Amino acid sequence: MRSESTHDDPETMDGTEPESTSATAPRRESDDHPDTDPEAVLELDDVVKEYAAETAVDSLSLSVREGELLTLLGPSGCGKTTTLRMMAGLDRPDAGEVRLGGEVVADETRYVKPENRDVGLVFQDFALFPHLTVAENVAFGLTDADERETERRVDELLELVDLAGHRDATPDELSGGQQQRVALARSLAPEPDILLLDEPFSNLDVRLRVEMREEVRRILKEAGVSAVSVTHDQEEALSISDRVAVMNDGQVEQVGKPESVFEHPESRFVASFLGQAGFLSAWHEEGTVVTPIGNFAPQRLNGLTTEYAGTDLDVLVRPDDLRATVVDESEADGHIIHRQYTGPSFVYRVELHNGDVVHCQHNHVEELDIGKPVRVELDADHTLAWYPPEEEGESITERVSETARSR
Repeated sequence: MRSESTHDDPETMDGTEPESTSATAPRRESDDHPDTDPEAVLELDDVVKEYAAETAVDSLSLSVREGELLTLLGPSGCGKTTTLRMMAGLDRPDAGEVRLGGEVVADETRYVKPENRDVGLVFQDFALFPHLTVAENVAFGLTDADERETERRVDELLELVDLAGHRDATPDELSGGQQQRVALARSLAPEPDILLLDEPFSNLDVRLRVEMREEVRRILKEAGVSAVSVTHDQEEALSISDRVAVMNDGQVEQVGKPESVFEHPESRFVASFLGQAGFLSAWHEEGTVVTPIGNFAPQRLNGLTTEYAGTDLDVLVRPDDLRATVVDESEADGHIIHRQYTGPSFVYRVELHNGDVVHCQHNHVEELDIGKPVRVELDADHTLAWYPPEEEGESITERVSETARSR
C-alpha cells in the first residue's frame, strides 16, 4: 500500500528503509497508463491549467478507455470540472497534451476548437431549447444528415431513452428525469467519440437521482459510447462507474475500479474522502500489530511485511469493519460519543481511551446509548489498508507504541 499521492515527494516512495518509528507503505502499481494504453480513446498527458496565481490542474495524466464510463470524483475546487473542460476544448491547457483518438487536439502549438472535436456534452442544467419539441431538441446537432436520416436517428434515440411517446412535447412538459434523457439523446445524436457529463444528477431530487444513475448507465452501455462524468458524490461515482479517478488539489490521487479504490485506497486523502474513515494508531512488532482494541496478525494488513517491524502505523477502519459491545468500564476500549440513525442502521462514533475516534455500524434494532463504555472488536473479512502516522502536531492521539516500547 502506497502511503502518499502519486505526486508527493518521491523520497517517500523509492523503497528506502523506513525510520525506526514510522512506516512507508508499499507502492501499488497505477491502474492508468496514459502513454501506453492501447484502448485509450482520450488521453491527457501532464496537462496544466492556471488561473492567475492559482493552479487548477497540475501535471495531470489520465486516459479514458474504449466503451468505459470513467468518473472524476473529488471535493469542490479539486480541478475536476476544469479537467472536463480541457477534454471538451472549452479550456486550453497551459502545458501538456490532450489526444483524442490518438490525434493531438491541444498542446503548446495546436488547439482544436470544441465544435471541431468529436465530443458530446451534457451540462448540469441540461441546456434544452424551450421553444423546440423533444424531437427537435434531439435533432439539433444533426446538421449534416438529410431529413430522412435525421428522422431515423431521432426515432432510434427516443426509443433508447424511452421517450418515443413524448417526441412532440416541449421541455417544460417533462419531468427532470425526462429532460435529462432528452439532453443525453441530443448529445448522443451525432455519435461522438466520447461523451462528457458535468455533474449530470445534481439538479435531480434524491429519489430520482438514484433511478437516473442506473438509467444513464444503461443508455451509455447500449449506445456503446465512452464517457467521462464529474461528481463530488462518492456513492454516485462508485455505483455507476467502470473506473473512478479521485482528484485532489488539481492532481489524480488514484485511478481504478470502484471496489479497488474503496477497499485499497493508496493515500490517506482517498481513504478519508471515501466513506466514514477512522484510523487506529498501531505499532508493528515482530509477529503482531498492537492496536488500542487488541492485537492483529500482520497478515490482516495489506502489504505489511517484516521490514516495517518496529514502526508506527495508522490502520484504516470503516463502520462496517467494527462492532461495539457495551461492557463494564474496566473492560472497555472507549465510550460512545455520538449516534447517527440512517434508517437501516445506526452508526456509533466511539472515542477510544488513547484518543482515536472510530465508527461502528449496527443494525437499526441495536440501539446503544451515548456515553456507554464499549469494547470494540474487528469484524472485517478483508485485509485493511494502513498509512504512516500524521505529521507530529496534527493529531492528539496517544501512540500505542509509547505503551508498547515502555513494557
